[in-house]
Amino acid sequence: MGEYPPTMADLRNVVLTHGQWPAIFRAKTEVDILSALGFATSTIARLVERAKHNGTTVENEMLYDGAVEENTYYRTIADYFHLAFLDTIDPAHLVDMASMDTQLVFPYQVRLTYPNRMPQIAIVPRAEKLSEFASLLTRLPELASTLVVTTPSALRRAVWAAGSARRVRKAASELFELQPDHSARIVATGRQGLVVGTSVTATVCACIMQPQLLLPLVHATVSLAYLASLSLRFVALFQQKYRKRPPKPAAVPAGPPPDYTVMVAIYREAGMVGQLVSSLERLEWPRSRLDIKLVCEEDDTDTLAALAALHLPVYFEVVTVPPYHPRTKPKALAYALPAARGEFLAIFDAEDRPHPHQLIEAYERFRASGPELACLQAPLIIANVDESYVSTLFAVEYAALFRGLLPMLARYRMPLPLGGTSNHFRTAVLRKVGGWDPFNVTEDADLGLRLYRLGYRSETLRCQTLEDAPVSLPIWTGQRIRWFKGWLQTWLVLTRNPILTGRQMGLKATIVFHLMIGGMLLSALLHPLILLFMVNAGLTLIHTPLSDIPGTDLALMLLDTSNVLGSYITFLGLGVGSMIGLEKLKVGHRWLAVPLHWMMTSYAAWRALNELRTNPFFWKKTPHRPTRKR
Repeated sequence: MGEYPPTMADLRNVVLTHGQWPAIFRAKTEVDILSALGFATSTIARLVERAKHNGTTVENEMLYDGAVEENTYYRTIADYFHLAFLDTIDPAHLVDMASMDTQLVFPYQVRLTYPNRMPQIAIVPRAEKLSEFASLLTRLPELASTLVVTTPSALRRAVWAAGSARRVRKAASELFELQPDHSARIVATGRQGLVVGTSVTATVCACIMQPQLLLPLVHATVSLAYLASLSLRFVALFQQKYRKRPPKPAAVPAGPPPDYTVMVAIYREAGMVGQLVSSLERLEWPRSRLDIKLVCEEDDTDTLAALAALHLPVYFEVVTVPPYHPRTKPKALAYALPAARGEFLAIFDAEDRPHPHQLIEAYERFRASGPELACLQAPLIIANVDESYVSTLFAVEYAALFRGLLPMLARYRMPLPLGGTSNHFRTAVLRKVGGWDPFNVTEDADLGLRLYRLGYRSETLRCQTLEDAPVSLPIWTGQRIRWFKGWLQTWLVLTRNPILTGRQMGLKATIVFHLMIGGMLLSALLHPLILLFMVNAGLTLIHTPLSDIPGTDLALMLLDTSNVLGSYITFLGLGVGSMIGLEKLKVGHRWLAVPLHWMMTSYAAWRALNELRTNPFFWKKTPHRPTRKR
């Protein structure tokens, strides 16, 4: 800070005798105004070039750089104009209305009402407008009694609190009210229940009445459907050896970067917030253009206390979500979405360690592509590959999905079921399509398919995100049950009107969707049955001469054996084949547990099918722990 500014008495004397504020308040540039406020010229000079490069103001750079604390800065302005300063605003003094939500993005002013005195306007002054403000006070000195100065953070906190009940209701119900065909709030329609119930009943009755004819037919149908579900992975496995690394996008024209919002929904993660904040602080993006929102449940006092103890930088904002059904991650994200300031928006999880360059790569890809590219999925890589059998097979599965299957689908412009984290969106498109479905417990897969239905595309990035996999079977099972339940929800949503879905997606994409989502569910549910078929075939071969076995039975035996072995081969081939050398070494001999992994997966799928009936919107929380130093 430089020399302290003139006192209010000095300024008032100038106004009274000359009818104007001192000449410094008639300055034409922001630099002159900040100097007049008493901030060090060396600090201002250091930030001028940065402001030009980022397309922001010196004031913004000063606040986001940490050169001055937010409260100190705005208190200085308030003192200069002899106005009251509020570092907190009581939300009871705000009258909630929908138009007030704009203040969450651009916090400029709110009206404060009181029961026994005149209302006031709480303002967030901007340095570039202070000379005009001084002129206004010169003309209307009585205006000073109606104004108070506050900070952007204090104003946003008050607006969040004042409208929390309205916003949380809107977050939970808006998609269902505006686009009911895309919402999983209705688990299954009457038509879907009728079709499934009639089909199952008719099949069972027919098998009872004509078992010798119908049972082999059902066996063949089930086995062929299972084989079809593996076809996408066979194609991805084949292309793995011949695919070329995608070219880097052309460099975007030089110019100021846009605002970029990063949102993280955290719940019961008090032990993770330190690692999370450190990871987010490593992201390469101008701080004055970064808008990080940590979305936390209002009754999660431990996590909120841990965040408060960190003294977060000004570009972080903690958004508290009131308790409201459903208690899901997508509901929390939908609650915070209206406040996103960025042209682009990224989603991360509490345990994530995103590559520092990830935002820059996503920005370059968006700028080099057309507006139909709405989302970019970064690859998720498991860091604790060798910690347990569970984490090893989890890592293999993630490698197959994020480095094998999804890139192949993106190359052919097919729909992508997104992962639950490291998604980068065009914010305007995300809002246009309705955001996340609060009632779908795999909101990521649902959103990726909805984007495709509505005419948008998703692609994949190079820069990865590291995270740790579950290491114990109970935690893995709980997470996997939720995933299968969400995939079932997604499949039911897209099959409510199969003709309309087919028209929106096209024939090829519709087939891919059914093979990808329906096939994944079918293979998990049917794997024990197919394994039983194969074991029965083996026993038959032991006790019956090959010449005495009918040709149809031999064909079914071969088909069942191909299904079981194909499941294991595609799982390992696509997963391990997508890994780097060190990861492959860490897998070691644990690949031998793949048959057990498939049985665990089937168990979780059947549990999910039952939970979809009994508790469809329950979100099983996956606990996390800070990364161990390895």
